[in-house]
Amino acid sequence: MLSTILRYGFFPVLLVVGNAVGISMAAAGTALWQRLAVIVAAIVLVLWAEQALPYERAWNRDQGDTWRDILHAGINTALNNAGILLLPLFASFGVFSKYWPGDWPFWLQVVFAILVLDAGVTLAHYASHRFNVLWRFHAVHHSVARMYGFNGLMKHPVHQSIETAAGMTPLLLLGIPSPVAAAVVFAVAIQLLLQHSNVDYRTGPFKYILANAEVHRFHHRKGAGLGDVNFGLFTMFWDHLLGTYYYSDERVRGDTLGIEGRPDYPRAYVAQLLEPFRKRSEVEDVYGTEI
Repeated sequence: MLSTILRYGFFPVLLVVGNAVGISMAAAGTALWQRLAVIVAAIVLVLWAEQALPYERAWNRDQGDTWRDILHAGINTALNNAGILLLPLFASFGVFSKYWPGDWPFWLQVVFAILVLDAGVTLAHYASHRFNVLWRFHAVHHSVARMYGFNGLMKHPVHQSIETAAGMTPLLLLGIPSPVAAAVVFAVAIQLLLQHSNVDYRTGPFKYILANAEVHRFHHRKGAGLGDVNFGLFTMFWDHLLGTYYYSDERVRGDTLGIEGRPDYPRAYVAQLLEPFRKRSEVEDVYGTEI
């Protein structure tokens, strides 16, 4: 009974209820620490669900990466929220602010912002698999040896900033209000938990629309070209347009994750921060040649 509830209820409940709470708190101007407390509660819920209904039981076991992932998540979350606190400084960027749909209901403004953000982040993600100057920073995220909710924010801060800039710049130009931006940052945190979780949930036809774990696991497969699919952060819309959507009934296993040809990729936090800056002659890039 519990397995059935988790398999079909976990995703929609966390997606809908989690974001409804985040939107409500942002609209009410709730303090940052309270929003972070809800994110922590969501993390705890995901970790529990991963134990109760794991997609791959081995992925629940620490591989010397838990504290590293905590550092990645903590620092990148802090950077995201720092951006919200600094948003008033960017107010002058809103050169097209007259086009912001401020008369829409707050929740609809958030949905609009998420769709704009999704386009920018997805295209930046796609480019990161095409150009080695970007891949070298993005490779940190692809070095994971297991997929679980807490490594969604396992990203190099430089690449995190690149994706954030790609998604947020159009919104800044449109004059996104601070409360809406706060709700979007909350939604991103929830989405990354769902997208990388080790919960064996099912979403039926929604896996062709939403960028959930069912499709995102294929993005982390190693091997030439295998991971060049399913780039979306929130939706699969751009992947369908780019021809990069992929889904099959095959199972993604632990030995299929990682970076082909780089079993020696650094696992420690500081080493991962430094890796993209090594001389090119000392590191094999995504295709082994300069792009």
